[in-house]
Amino acid sequence: MKKGRLIAFFLTVLLIGTGLGMFTKPAANHISLGLDLQGGFEVLYDVKPAKKGDKIDKDALISTVEALNRRANVLGVSEPNIQIEGNNRIRVQLAGVDNQNRAREILSTQAELSFRDTNDKELLNGSDLVENGAKQAFKPDTNEPIVSIKLKDADKFGKVTKKVLGMKPNNQLVIWLDYKKGDSYKKESRKEKHKYISAPNVSQVLNTSDVMIEGHFTVQEAKDMANILNAGALPVKLVEEYSTSVGAQFGEQALNDTVFAGVIGVAIIFLFMLLYYRLPGFVAVITLSVYIYITLQVFDWMNAVLTLPGIAALILGVGMAVDANIITYERIKEELKLGKSVRSAFRAGNKRSFSTIFDANITTMLAGIVLFIFGTSSVKGFATMLILSILTSFITAVFLSRFLLSLLVESRWLDRKKGWFGVRKKDILDISKTDEHTEPPTPFDKWDFVGKRKWFFAFSSIVLIAGIVILFVFRLNLGIDFSSGARIEVHGNKSLAVEELNKDFKELGLKADSIILSGDQKNRGVARFVGVPSQKKIADVKDYFKDKYGMEPNVSTVSPTVGKELAENALKAVIIASIGIILYVSIRFEYKMAIAAIASLLYDAFFIISIFSITRLEVDITFIAAVLTIIGYSINDTIVTFDRIREQMKKRKPKSFKDLSYIVNLSLQQTFARSINTVLTVVIVVITLLVFGAASITNFSVALLIGLLSGVYSSLYIAAQLWLVWKGRELKKAKQS
Repeated sequence: MKKGRLIAFFLTVLLIGTGLGMFTKPAANHISLGLDLQGGFEVLYDVKPAKKGDKIDKDALISTVEALNRRANVLGVSEPNIQIEGNNRIRVQLAGVDNQNRAREILSTQAELSFRDTNDKELLNGSDLVENGAKQAFKPDTNEPIVSIKLKDADKFGKVTKKVLGMKPNNQLVIWLDYKKGDSYKKESRKEKHKYISAPNVSQVLNTSDVMIEGHFTVQEAKDMANILNAGALPVKLVEEYSTSVGAQFGEQALNDTVFAGVIGVAIIFLFMLLYYRLPGFVAVITLSVYIYITLQVFDWMNAVLTLPGIAALILGVGMAVDANIITYERIKEELKLGKSVRSAFRAGNKRSFSTIFDANITTMLAGIVLFIFGTSSVKGFATMLILSILTSFITAVFLSRFLLSLLVESRWLDRKKGWFGVRKKDILDISKTDEHTEPPTPFDKWDFVGKRKWFFAFSSIVLIAGIVILFVFRLNLGIDFSSGARIEVHGNKSLAVEELNKDFKELGLKADSIILSGDQKNRGVARFVGVPSQKKIADVKDYFKDKYGMEPNVSTVSPTVGKELAENALKAVIIASIGIILYVSIRFEYKMAIAAIASLLYDAFFIISIFSITRLEVDITFIAAVLTIIGYSINDTIVTFDRIREQMKKRKPKSFKDLSYIVNLSLQQTFARSINTVLTVVIVVITLLVFGAASITNFSVALLIGLLSGVYSSLYIAAQLWLVWKGRELKKAKQS
């Protein structure tokens, strides 16, 4: 039976390894990639009535989504993501689009065809066309590309041509696409591509249903016009409120860079677990590998779209998944140091660590849910992966890890091999000399965390005051997500210069508010603009820089309305996440611990904001994702400490402030190794993302790194110490009464 468990362990590991080798790559390859990983663009439309008196209701929005889907099919996009948001908005995401200018034009063109006389009176419109009756053709005598359309009523067209013929000398039939009152075919400055098309002279009455539309088209332009006429006119008017585009080459590079960073980060974590925790570390490596596979597979089953922040969440999830393993393994090591057998230590360690792991995961989950509710598309992708990672890591770390380790422990093979758990012989106490109050030795027994709390309170206060001054003087360098405007990211095949880029934008009729160069060779320039350029201007910018450097620039625009909404949602997200954590910690622990925990988390958030203010790093929507992630993750460390304090309180029943100080100090000493190891694993991942990952998530990685380091400090010297002072006063009052 004992040998059977050992054999079962090796067979299980072999089966897991074979399964991972066979199925992980197919699962990863089958996941749909977001536009930031394969190129494409995203646009948020405000839906307006096409005509006076029209209403924007649910039916109008559904009809518009159907029309946009038909147009996406024209572009050859197999899986467009078109969703209704709120009561009057539609978000369109098209990944893998080669010609983004063409796609943008086809989507937003209302496609209301009209035939008018020279007095701008409408004679025919799109309702007179036969459904799917438009096609690209060639003019017989010149072979010029044209659009051939079929009308429902030949007699009606005959009457129209007869009327125009009688309007000499201006016997012209003016053809428009999306005519607006005030437009004139005579004013060349008013002409726009695919708007005023042509004004042919009518020389005879034409009783025909087959009509040719000329307009000096290219073949592609004629095909596009035929396709959008067949797709049907939009029942509404679409106004861009937000847009972002990523070139295909940039998306591919971002994917490769971030995956490479993830591989390095995960490999270092695996090596750390093996060296520090020995055999349990090997089990952790197996379960972490299973975690990665399950997360990718479920993500695929959900038909979710993987974005760049999503990959970052998956990689971060590995660091977070290690947390549950470390909590369990540290508890097992403590039991072994007390002289218990491997079996007893394993069972006690698992039992005592479960509630801590559960509480820590729930609080991070709260932050993920808030992110999903209030985030935009890319942030939603990050939140989805974060929530999925938390659920998967809990299952693999708590159940699979314990199952595998239990097979080894129950085989009795490890009875005399305590060193395989990373425990030194000199640290193991004689069990006959221990009792329920004996504490296991730690490397930090002589550290006095509580004694110098006033110094740390003073230091924290100085940091807060300095942060307020910094924010007041420098303010935040708000990105266009919050300040509105446009952001154009140019990638050169050589080093760029600010002067040259300013000259380029001036030639395009744009004036940059600021230009920042980055990249190893300064070949990446980010320009910000006040105000949102027109769709035509954006198309010109893309064409210009693609011709010059061979790579389309990434262009993002945010209207003032959306910018204000994003800022409001960001504030709501932080407040709601904080309230959620307060309520949960109050229920599971006590409200004093909840308030102390939130105070430390707000300190972390404020510290990140202050650093971003003084360094002038850009604050965008992913920055908020980073802050909320830190709020969710940093609470883990605080909860582990509070859980140990609660355990010691039950055991020691403190009656004075001195007793309470001893308990808090002892709890911090016992959990410090876990705090260092868990933050170290996540820091490793964040640093690899920072060094090797895509440039677009650099600020996100910086915010995470600052928050992680601040989180360790705040959990040790703010949360626990504030609770100590508060609880100590309560004890003192109770004693006096």
